[in-house]
Amino acid sequence: MSTTELAWFKSSYSGTQGDNCIEVAATELAVHVRDSKDVTRPHFAVGREGWTRFVGFVARV
Repeated sequence: MSTTELAWFKSSYSGTQGDNCIEVAATELAVHVRDSKDVTRPHFAVGREGWTRFVGFVARV
């Protein structure tokens, strides 16, 4: 799936001065992650289970 076909989302907590933000796009099999400052750079994908574990970990820290 190409980057333009994905529906990218940036958290509302990022604000307008968010220099350290990411955007995510969820598909059936994975969550794609990219830098919100330079969307032309490559993105990477994480399996949905891995993403769920990552978000759970970050919420506890």
